[in-house]
Parts: sequence; C-alpha cells; structure tokens
Amino acid sequence: MPDQMKPADAASSVGADEIAQAAALLDAGQLVAFPTETVYGLGGDAESPEAVARIYAAKGRPATHPVIVHLAPNGDPSYWVEQLPSDAQRLIDAFWPGPLTLILKRAAHIPAAVSGGQDSVGLRCPSHPVAQALLTAFSARRNGHGGVAAPSANRFGHVSPTTAQHVRDEFGDAIHVLDGGPSDVGIESTIIDLSRGFPALLRPGHVTPQDIADVLGEMPRLPDGSDASAPRASGTLKAHYAPRTPLALLPFDVLEPMLAARAPDERVALVARASRAGRWAQAEGVHFVAAPEDPHLYARDLYGLLRALDRANVSRILIEKLPDTIEWIAVNDRLGRAAAAFEAHET
Repeated sequence: MPDQMKPADAASSVGADEIAQAAALLDAGQLVAFPTETVYGLGGDAESPEAVARIYAAKGRPATHPVIVHLAPNGDPSYWVEQLPSDAQRLIDAFWPGPLTLILKRAAHIPAAVSGGQDSVGLRCPSHPVAQALLTAFSARRNGHGGVAAPSANRFGHVSPTTAQHVRDEFGDAIHVLDGGPSDVGIESTIIDLSRGFPALLRPGHVTPQDIADVLGEMPRLPDGSDASAPRASGTLKAHYAPRTPLALLPFDVLEPMLAARAPDERVALVARASRAGRWAQAEGVHFVAAPEDPHLYARDLYGLLRALDRANVSRILIEKLPDTIEWIAVNDRLGRAAAAFEAHET
C-alpha cells in the first residue's frame, strides 16, 4: 500500500501564496483542482453559472447531473438552503468537516446550475487542510458566503483522481492544480438526502449507514432501485468510475474458469484477496494484485489501483466480488458501477 502524506505535511506542501492565487482564480470564474480527504475536486464558484458551466464542459459531464458545493469550516450552510433541518444540524455536528454530503432544499437565490436544475443542493465541508485553506480564502472574498462547486477532477465517468498527478493525467496543464498529497479516504463522500423529510442514502462512502443511524436514531433508507422520487446526485449513475481497460466483477468461483479458459497469449489482471487467490497468484499471464482485507484500506487504494491497471498492459481486469455486507457497501458500489460501464457496452 502506498505511503500516505500526513495532513500537516499536506498543509505545508501548499504555501499561502499558492492558496491566495487559487482563490483569486476561483473569484475570477476560473477552475482549480484541489485535494480533499475523499478525492481531488474540480472546483469553480458555486454561485456563478458560468463557472459551473466550465466544470461541466471540462469534464464532459451532463448538465443535469448536479455537483456538490464545498464549504469552509466557518461557512454557513443555512445560506445555501431554504431551511436547515435539525437532522441536518446533528449530522453536521457529528461529521463535518469530513466525508459526508447532505442534500437539502436549495435556497431561491442559489443558481439552479449547481443542482442540475433541481430544487435541492448538495453541501459538504471537507477535512483536508489544503481544501480548508482554499475554501476559507475564497469565502473571505465573498463576505463569508463563498462556496466551491467541485465534482471529482476527471473526465466524466472515468476513475476519480486521488493524487495531483491523476488530475494532470486527465487535463494536462489546462487546469490549475493544488498538490496536497494522496487523498486519505480514497472514494467519494457519503451522500445523505434530507430534502424529503426522511434520511435516505444516495451514495455510500466512508461514513456508513450505521454511523448515520447512531446520530439520527433511525437507519437511512438504503438504495434499492425503488426510490423513484430521490433527487439526482453525484456519482449515482449506473455506469461510473470506470477504467479504460474492460473490467468484470464476479464471484471468485466464476472468475476461476474464466482464468483457466483464457487464450495462452492473453495477459489479464486479477484483483482478489490473497486468502482466495490460490494458484492464480503465481500463474503465468496473470497480473495478480492482492486486495486489502479491510474495506477502508481497499477504498483508499481502489482508484489508484484501477489507474495503475490501465497502464499494466492487460486485456481485462477481473475483480473478485466482495462480501455483500454493510461494511463493504461503498467499495461494492464503486466496483459495481465501474463494471456496469462495460456491461452497458455489451448490450
């Protein structure tokens, strides 16, 4: 597993002048990529429809797919919403700054562009020190009410970036990038919808449904495909987070005959827990990667691994399906959407 930069190191790696320059770019309507504890974000002024349009254009993102507004630690979430429900405040007190996004009814003065035209808005306060410094500097330019719209800093549908180099690999020199080291969580924030009078999980992440239940006293509704009234939210399309190399997510007993039946000259990648891999860990023509047994470590390393496998000269990526338990819900969600990108191509 790669070494992770400590938060203090990340903060010192980006100087005050760099933060001020990036805040000035945001203030001028330009885009800035910046680190968060989850993934790197592609940021623009959340109250500028023109800046938000630049985000969509850079990513190739559908304009109906909302983006999340990132707030400074001293930011006022009530500025962005019709009202701040008590459940929202309890979750803010428990998990902000951190990897939790709340969906609430959007205030009338907030442009609809940031919400993909919906009447809701997604808010979060990241814990990464570089993100906090940037958001604080930008907010100061807006009388304490500045917010930065920031989906992941990658082309739409592709693997999210967890390092500054990943962002440069996507956009080259076209985007100004603040380098705060590797993201520590490694997958996007948990999204909880509170816009309809009850808590509903729209996207799993580091903050688990049980964590939410412990604060609210009730388990959020879990996504099962039947919640037709749910607002659209970032990262909830069926096919998403995909590498360029074809990827299949299957139980290990299904992967084994696929490995055995491959052509003699075919080189494939196998991602599986070492306890299951057996003889395939050393098999010729198999690029084996031992997957972490811990779900948080798996999540942290996931996107970097998928990007590395895109460079590994393999024809396919075969990934062992993980346990269908609440502990693995976030990793299963990301892997399932990555695999769906290739299932869609086959139909």
